[in-house]
Amino acid sequence: MPNLAQNLSGDTWRIGQREFRSRLVLGTGKYPDFETMRKAHEISGTEMVTVAIRRVNLSDKSQPSLLDFIDKKKITLLPNTAGCYTVKDAILTAELAREALQTDLVKLEVIGDEKTLFPDGPGTLEAAAELIKRKFIVMPYITDDPIACKRLEEMGCPVIMPLAAPIGSGLGIRNPYNLRIIIEQAKIPVIVDAGVGTASDAALAMELGVTALLMNTAVACAKEPMMMAEAMKFATEAGRMAFLAGRIPKKLYATASSPIEGVIGSG
Repeated sequence: MPNLAQNLSGDTWRIGQREFRSRLVLGTGKYPDFETMRKAHEISGTEMVTVAIRRVNLSDKSQPSLLDFIDKKKITLLPNTAGCYTVKDAILTAELAREALQTDLVKLEVIGDEKTLFPDGPGTLEAAAELIKRKFIVMPYITDDPIACKRLEEMGCPVIMPLAAPIGSGLGIRNPYNLRIIIEQAKIPVIVDAGVGTASDAALAMELGVTALLMNTAVACAKEPMMMAEAMKFATEAGRMAFLAGRIPKKLYATASSPIEGVIGSG
């Protein structure tokens, strides 16, 4: 019997001119060490990792840098503006990332609250508009607000990245209904960013029809990061296959698995 998962080899998605097969994007923070990070990236099959430019060693060449542990021939770097609480700081960080990493990609984060790390909606919209003017490819981290997501798409963001739950919380998909609305109205890729805690969360998000997942803490802080990375790979693929296969409708009452029509004596 053929392995139907092989059919996913042609199931790609795009950001501008970049094409990806893996629908799992990983982070680079919180791992026990750089080598564990490297192995987790490898076993996950990820083709894109996000990098907090403020935490990258770009000056002291005598010290190791996480960039030395990323296979840039296979993996696209996605710098982010993590830790930025103002539009000005986010724009400055994006410019520094473009200069240092030679990429126009940026995961835009403008944080609005230190305790919850929820994004600042108006600030994100303002920063996105300015970065688009500066020819960045903006991938904005935003709340699961269908209106904000639509505004970001209309202004020219090629991807929208609504959260599933607060960053690092591991709470999973808190509002699948908003995500469904966002997915249905979007004409661009939708990447669930933040909140995934375990493989079942990843599968559920993919079953809803999101394009891809971005996660860091769930893998990096697991007891066995490499094992969790592989679990997330399988869950992402399984959820995608289930979405493409099309689930049965939910019903309140039972439906016989073996129809009785045509059975002798049933008439």
